[in-house]
Amino acid sequence: MNEQVYEDIALEKSLRANFGVEADINSVIARRMPVGRTGDGTLFLTKKKQLYFYIDSPHRLLLSDIQKIVSRAGLKAELYFPPRGQPDYFDEIGRQKFREIFPGRRDISSADIVFYRTLAPYTPALVLISEVKTGVVYQYDSDSTGGWRPNTKFTYRRIKTS
Repeated sequence: MNEQVYEDIALEKSLRANFGVEADINSVIARRMPVGRTGDGTLFLTKKKQLYFYIDSPHRLLLSDIQKIVSRAGLKAELYFPPRGQPDYFDEIGRQKFREIFPGRRDISSADIVFYRTLAPYTPALVLISEVKTGVVYQYDSDSTGGWRPNTKFTYRRIKTS
């Protein structure tokens, strides 16, 4: 039990250091579940009843990889948090990648960089979850059909208020 408390405290410190997010962990839904051959993820609820998915891997993952992991885990993302102190991180990387491919283009719109934003390196990743699609959270398993198997049952849907 103490080990889990220490992991939660370490995760809270990591969230503050990497993303500038103050999140007090209330309960952990899935701890260090596999999300790929090398990566793992932690799904947790805060005291404000917000559901977050923290993904870490020793290898470099891109935003597109994180989007696939979130989708295959049976979750729907509301917000991908950029690294601390870089609020336009994904747009900056997208514009940089776009300029590498099209060096002559001057007027770059946000519609032009939609794909190139997904090429931004994003490890570790923090995602605010809006809902669990089917009420089941899935984890990576290379032996199962489709590569993903159920980890736990959990129902969650965030209702937006004005």
